[in-house]
Amino acid sequence: MSGTAASSGGSASCRFAHYFVVCGVDADTGLEPDDGAGENFEQSPIRRSFKSKVLTHYPESTDRNPFNKDAVNMLCMPRGLSFCSQADRHDLQFHSFTIAFDDGTRSYGFVHTFYEEVTSPQIITAMQTLYQMHHVEHHSSSSASSPSSSSSSASSPSTSSMDSLASSLEESDAESLAGVSGCLGCVGSFDPTRDTLYVSKALCLITPLPFLQASQQFLAQLHQAVTSQTAPPLPLESYIHNILYEVPLPPPGRSLRFHGVQGPIVCQRPGPGELPLADYPLGEVFSLLGVENVVKLLTCALLETQVLLYSQDYQRLMMVAEGISTLLFPFQWQHIYLPIISTPLHHLLDAPVPFLMGIQRRDGAQRSSLHLPHEANLCFVDIDSHCVDAPEDLPSFPDHIELIQELSEILLRFGLPPQGGVSTKATTGSSSSSPRLSSLVLEDLMEDRRNGNLGGEELAVLERLQALARRCEGGKMSEGEKTLVFAEEEEELKAAKLNIQLREVFAVRFAAMFGRYEEFVIHSALDLDSWLSNREGTLSFDKGSFLSVQPATHLQFLSRFLETSMFSSFVDGKVISRWADRDPLQQLFDSRLDRGRVYDTGDEDSCCRPYRKCTSLFESGQTIEQRMLKVDHTAIHPHLLDMRIGQGRHHPGYFPKLQADVLAQNTNKWSGRVTVSRRLEPKRLTVAEHTGVDNEPRQKHTITRRTLHQSKLLDPSPEAVFQTHRDFVDGLLSECRLKTKRMLMERMGKECVEVGQGEASITGLQENTLIHGLCDLLERTWGHGLQMKQGKSALWSHLLHYQAAQGKTEAPAGSPAYSGCNGSDQKTLDDDSLLLRWSLIQDMRFIQTMSDSLSEVAQARAWIHLALEKKMLSQHLKELLTNPQLLRQMYKPHAFLLCEEEREQFLFHLLSLNTVDYLCFTRVFTSICIPYRVVIVPMKKLSIAMATVNPWVCVSGEMGDSGVRQIPKNTQEIFFQCKNLGRLSTLQLGVQENSGLLAKCLVDCVMVYNEITGHTYKFPCGRWLGKGVGDGSLERVLIGQLVSPGAEEDAGRWTGTPPELASPSQSVRTMLGSLGTRSRMHSAEVQEDVREAANNLVKHFHKPEQERGNLTVLLCGEGGLVLALEKFLLHGFKTNRLFQRNVFVWDFVEKAVVSMETADQMGDLHGSTLPKGPPCDSLCHYVNAINGSPRNIGKEGKFQLFVCLGIRDRLLSQWLPLLAECPLTARTYEEGALIRERAALQSLCRILQTLNEFSVTLEAALVKGVDL
Repeated sequence: MSGTAASSGGSASCRFAHYFVVCGVDADTGLEPDDGAGENFEQSPIRRSFKSKVLTHYPESTDRNPFNKDAVNMLCMPRGLSFCSQADRHDLQFHSFTIAFDDGTRSYGFVHTFYEEVTSPQIITAMQTLYQMHHVEHHSSSSASSPSSSSSSASSPSTSSMDSLASSLEESDAESLAGVSGCLGCVGSFDPTRDTLYVSKALCLITPLPFLQASQQFLAQLHQAVTSQTAPPLPLESYIHNILYEVPLPPPGRSLRFHGVQGPIVCQRPGPGELPLADYPLGEVFSLLGVENVVKLLTCALLETQVLLYSQDYQRLMMVAEGISTLLFPFQWQHIYLPIISTPLHHLLDAPVPFLMGIQRRDGAQRSSLHLPHEANLCFVDIDSHCVDAPEDLPSFPDHIELIQELSEILLRFGLPPQGGVSTKATTGSSSSSPRLSSLVLEDLMEDRRNGNLGGEELAVLERLQALARRCEGGKMSEGEKTLVFAEEEEELKAAKLNIQLREVFAVRFAAMFGRYEEFVIHSALDLDSWLSNREGTLSFDKGSFLSVQPATHLQFLSRFLETSMFSSFVDGKVISRWADRDPLQQLFDSRLDRGRVYDTGDEDSCCRPYRKCTSLFESGQTIEQRMLKVDHTAIHPHLLDMRIGQGRHHPGYFPKLQADVLAQNTNKWSGRVTVSRRLEPKRLTVAEHTGVDNEPRQKHTITRRTLHQSKLLDPSPEAVFQTHRDFVDGLLSECRLKTKRMLMERMGKECVEVGQGEASITGLQENTLIHGLCDLLERTWGHGLQMKQGKSALWSHLLHYQAAQGKTEAPAGSPAYSGCNGSDQKTLDDDSLLLRWSLIQDMRFIQTMSDSLSEVAQARAWIHLALEKKMLSQHLKELLTNPQLLRQMYKPHAFLLCEEEREQFLFHLLSLNTVDYLCFTRVFTSICIPYRVVIVPMKKLSIAMATVNPWVCVSGEMGDSGVRQIPKNTQEIFFQCKNLGRLSTLQLGVQENSGLLAKCLVDCVMVYNEITGHTYKFPCGRWLGKGVGDGSLERVLIGQLVSPGAEEDAGRWTGTPPELASPSQSVRTMLGSLGTRSRMHSAEVQEDVREAANNLVKHFHKPEQERGNLTVLLCGEGGLVLALEKFLLHGFKTNRLFQRNVFVWDFVEKAVVSMETADQMGDLHGSTLPKGPPCDSLCHYVNAINGSPRNIGKEGKFQLFVCLGIRDRLLSQWLPLLAECPLTARTYEEGALIRERAALQSLCRILQTLNEFSVTLEAALVKGVDL
């Protein structure tokens, strides 16, 4: 027996169906209440659910697809057994399901559910006993209760009836039923002497491919034969044996006809160059949800959010899930995929991983009745209400407006409304097949005509039959319509053509987005084993370069999509294809890309390529139509089996007990002739349709990329549930390790963003994407095993409970969260103030007062951003978990947060993020009010001088400036609040012009503290401020640098990202000004500094705008262009040898301009040949305008402004030759000075000319007061 089964199982991969299953009530075991169904035992027993059993299945098992008895039973009858009486409706139901295997392949089940009369005396007696017990209990409780409580109990909605109408009748009549003994014939009552008891039974066909239409027709015809008063031509075993063992899979690109009980059934299969088989009607999905909602749902699936489908109809759940899965081509869903989960599997809603699951809506139930631990990143799809509730800040699908328009046009051509909200046809088992049964002979003849098997005389007979059919149907049909047979065939063809056209549109969209993806795949490994062993540390795709060539409107979506497991698996498949067979879907996608490149001129830039509609809609529809109208192959007809006399007897209305001896194995001697020609095809066919491959390296790869055992998810036993959640815990820890590692690699420059742009920068878009992924991970971690939650965010709910436990549930109304910063106790930056600013509760209070419009999810993300920027994320989360009583109260025992060892490792990985700097909070929440503290630090030996000045400051950042803030007398600091300035860049420091000659001070630096994020900015100065000292400046523009948050004294142990360049320090200024005290600067060093400064500017402008740093730093900071040009112009300066004091380049520029203006006037009289024209005029105009500015910024400030304006207006490269040719230059500079060397000057001008192609925008702090 086992040898035969193995033999039959070996050829199962090329068979149309793997198993035939019957599920229902087992008379031997009796009625077992379905404890996991969540039934209300106050209901009548006839309304309760009971456990179903697999009554029989054939064959026993196959090698490649072993039979999972418990899973199949659960999916065939997710609500268990349902009973009813003759007073109830006996609607037929049809639904389908899928079972995923660990290698990524799937089997599909198609279930036809009907009601059958109960003949077992044991079952009838058990139901009668249960009803009598229920009646007694209900009557006694109703008599003892008050009328008000009885009425309220009766008005509570039933959530467990299979029929909503019957349930509502039962509830509305509950009061009267309770008081009437033996109310016979009423809904919910049962008396075996007067009532007939019916129970649900399910017929199931399990296939390797999703042949929805063919399987539904076969099961419907099988059931029709059971209910018919006339026996079928052959015993049912013959038809079941035929479908299991004698009907093969259609060859790729061909159609196949086989025979059911009542008539022929046709199925078809796409060819090698076509999209994979998808038989689920996409038109119904679009009709239910609408185009916009389908695109939104697909976006959620592509970004691997958690997708939960909700509907009363199991088939709708499966239809939407399969529809979305097919639209993902060429990508594949990598996570939990359970379109139908029964009540025993509701623990999977705790899964802290992306999932696509479906749950049935109980009668009258709403979303609020569901316990959903994860809602921060959940896409909730209420199919019956035509609603898609997507997560917050979901990016739009690229070109979504044009895509929606194109899809709408296709739907309109097929007569469907694009807006959705249309209820589709019922999913009963008989509705789609009963019209065909009325004209079976005519249908057979029609198929023969299409296949060219009828002669002229036969055709004439067929035409007469058609005319007769039209006349017979004429009373039921409007004029001009076809017969029911042809109308149904037309509908089936129409649905298939709509399916393929909708899928082609999305396939073309993905081809447009990823048409050049192969150029960015990185092949670094030498062999498969080395790649697998180093997979985590290997970069397989150049994401930065790929994003740099995409349209700006696509970046939000693409940057997040590139981080998904779906895309990573797709790229891994491309890498592995060097050593193993390519994945079939990827091979198909690549071949479509190759065909598309033949017609692509390649002239258009990918960043601005216009939207292109799909041009292959007609051809794809024609291919489907040709296959369906002309059948290529016909399977063997069902025939008599070797059955004993008396077997296979027909009993109308009862599905017979099938004969195991003829169905458990393939006993047909003819089947060898049928399948022998195709026995060489199983591997090839499996490769063409399944995601798994019969290739050892690929199997190894498939196992490594899937962390969850899909087959074990359907096991509701306590041991399996425990192991599943242990796998979730291990998966969260592994994901945290990989995410933090990736964030560190990107932030510290281990991955090049673009070739030729120096060190990597991970600011802007990519940084936001990674941090968004971290927020999602934390939400899923805190939602695992959660049993007490308020709001949508699991993390914020925990924070609120922690806050309440600390006795600080409310922040003071109307006051700043950090009101203590205004007090007089804020004098120094000590440890106590750091602990206060970094405390968990204070951060929460600030988040709560930021904005009234922030949702719980947004507040949680804001808190994560703030903690990450403060380098306190790990410490805050550790503090959050220090209350074990709160943890046990909020979480189930299997929750991740109750696994101490894994939790500590999780926090350790997060702690590693403290080694780099983030400005994620500052740059995301731009409209909030931030308190700043500014402290002026004088030179220690001259600190008393600060008492004589009355300074003011103006702090500027990438988002604006604070305005002038006057520092109070006799103090060195000021505290103020203003709109978020972003990352600080410059600080204007000045004293009032009427302060007198004694108002002067030597400033070492200015410190600015962000009181929310704890960031400290240092603005080095090292120069005098005041009249009659230094360059006489009353105002200086300082360039800042970010130091370690809140602790500049820790700079000696700095381990973070290298700080930005700051203002030129006093030591640099002394070196420049006192050239006579040291040897002359080397000309090569000066020229190298100029080239480096200009090169930094070029790199700045070649980066994407969202990844650029601070331009002011590159111009005016240490190592910037201003300082490099100052060195250039001070090289070989002779004046300093005569006067032992600081010299300033601006003195030379001023004198040169005066010399030019004087020479110009003299040249008019004496015919001078000094240079004239626009460059000379602009030089004089700019210098005079800078000198005429009301700001007293000193000579150094004026030269800085001179250089910045020259770069902005593309004039600096024209001015320097004029300065070099001025007669004053020969008297001011030595013979070997760089400005007097023609080659050095020309090289400098060429360098500056390279900057002319860029548009330079200067900060307002630099050009304030100068109208040029």
